[in-house]
Amino acid sequence: MDQKEREQFLIEQYQAGEDQMILLFTQWCFNHDLDAIALYQEAYPNQLVSTKLLEINNKYPELKETAQIDTSLLLEVLQLYENYDLAFVVSNYADQLKRK
Repeated sequence: MDQKEREQFLIEQYQAGEDQMILLFTQWCFNHDLDAIALYQEAYPNQLVSTKLLEINNKYPELKETAQIDTSLLLEVLQLYENYDLAFVVSNYADQLKRK
């Protein structure tokens, strides 16, 4: 594998991981009856909503019926991909949910 192929491989791996992060976030929101788009916009009010988030959010409404995502796992993954603002918003909502 030459340098260019390695770089392409790393880019593809990063993008696949990013997709999984979005899927985890969307699933966590569905698990807690929260709007993933609204939370994203709260975290990043000056950015357009990610097309990947829109795609996953619209494509997987059946997620409400699937796996429960642990909040600490989601926070770790968000921070791994440097989504600190979104991790902060998720953390705040998780705290609110605990108090209910």
